[in-house]
Amino acid sequence: MYTLKNSKPVPGWKGGFLKKHPQCAYPDPDLSALPMLDNLANINLLQRQMPVKWPEFSWKTVLGGEESTRCFQMFAPYISRLGYTDTGRVYSIICPQQGVWIFDKVCLNVEVTVTGQRGWVDESPESPAKGPLLAGDMTVEGKIWFSPKQGIFGQLMWAILEKSHHPFPLDKAHAIKVQTHCPSKPNQPIFPLRAGESTTFKSPEFSRHSEMAWAVGHLDVEIGEITKTNDPKVDEFNELVMKAFNIASGNMLAPGNILSWNVWFEAPELVNQHEWRTHAERWRKSIDEHHGSPDGPGSKARYFNGEEFDPVENALDEAIEEVFDFLKKHFEELIEFLKKWFGKDYKNA
Repeated sequence: MYTLKNSKPVPGWKGGFLKKHPQCAYPDPDLSALPMLDNLANINLLQRQMPVKWPEFSWKTVLGGEESTRCFQMFAPYISRLGYTDTGRVYSIICPQQGVWIFDKVCLNVEVTVTGQRGWVDESPESPAKGPLLAGDMTVEGKIWFSPKQGIFGQLMWAILEKSHHPFPLDKAHAIKVQTHCPSKPNQPIFPLRAGESTTFKSPEFSRHSEMAWAVGHLDVEIGEITKTNDPKVDEFNELVMKAFNIASGNMLAPGNILSWNVWFEAPELVNQHEWRTHAERWRKSIDEHHGSPDGPGSKARYFNGEEFDPVENALDEAIEEVFDFLKKHFEELIEFLKKWFGKDYKNA
């Protein structure tokens, strides 16, 4: 049973942003006159926030496949939120993060990092549609790196990579960076966040929260290529890791795929600016140390009919084998080290 922290907005709303910027209003919001802002540069201006209780993600598990291949997964509750002033100007958007295990051997941290944003929120009951309105533009970058929490094989791999003197993705600073852009517009990194549910696909009832949510918005972003590091060993390794990740996740971040999400909000509340600044670090530590999230878990990836997504085990085995072969090729001492610890069965560690 869902519980809400807040079903009614706190007092203090003033509004007025749209009166000064009428071109940003519906039915066709044009936000191009607003500058794209660094997502962390104006936290001191935040006064109100809309927390995302239900961040519902969706993507096709087969590139270019039929709608029957589409999966739906709710990331952890309160993983995202909009931060804005009491007049409605958005100044920061907290991004989604989660941890992903691959066969209980390797744990990866996944983050959709907001690199730029602009937008507005209108809480007033006089809004020309049911419920509050919102509109935003964003640029984001996918980031993948290894969590300190690992299975035994992951721990051994970590030890080898850490001593290699190459910038492997062992922390966020050296994460695998996945480019994104507006769907079907590879030269346009800015994509829109708009009010309402996505109309590009039908959502199953288990991923809808219209009876509980205070507002809903949607966005779509196309996944691009991995950013090169100019270190051939690291670039080769990163490609192998992303191959394994996409097999395990059903091509969530495969180049050319479109990642969509409906964000279902609770009612607005006041911002604690210190908490906002430290939010990402606290979530990261929670995921690293406990492989969980501070406000509870999300859901498993499921198809429209409710059937859980199950990666192809043989393909995932092969992808893990390719990672192992890379380590064997570049770090010969790994084999003897693993044999010493596990004998002939080192690959199943």
